Amino acid sequence: MALLDQLSRLGLTLPPAPKPVAAYIPAVRVGELLYTSGQLPMVDGWLSVKGRVPSEVSLEQAQGAARQCVLNGLAVVGEQIGGDWSRLVRVVRLGVFVASDASFTDQPKVANGASELLGQLLGEAGQHVRTAVGVNILPLGSPVELEMVVQVR
Repeated sequence: MALLDQLSRLGLTLPPAPKPVAAYIPAVRVGELLYTSGQLPMVDGWLSVKGRVPSEVSLEQAQGAARQCVLNGLAVVGEQIGGDWSRLVRVVRLGVFVASDASFTDQPKVANGASELLGQLLGEAGQHVRTAVGVNILPLGSPVELEMVVQVR
């Protein structure tokens, strides 16, 4: 089943590709690999949730933010491949950064929000390697930032 069909089945849509908030470009292609810049959980141009996990943002909210980051990342990918999803071969890697309280150690559970959505959307092509890292603070006060590497034709 195609990506857009899977999104529809899950009641989701791809947002417009977010515009950079600083001096960088949304993605760079090197050979068959497409690297996205870090994606925040932006919705309609606004950060959907702010704060550190778990004192200000619950684990569940952070997982939802990670899902939104994936949707934003896929929107960037879609823009780069001209909306031709047959050109997406697979997701190779995710880097997930979680603004965490000092004692919080469940960054992988936050990242699962992103990983599980990719599995639902892309099946085997959505399986990837991943790093989940706790950080002190992220841009704009975001609880999550996500970068993707995908293989494209």
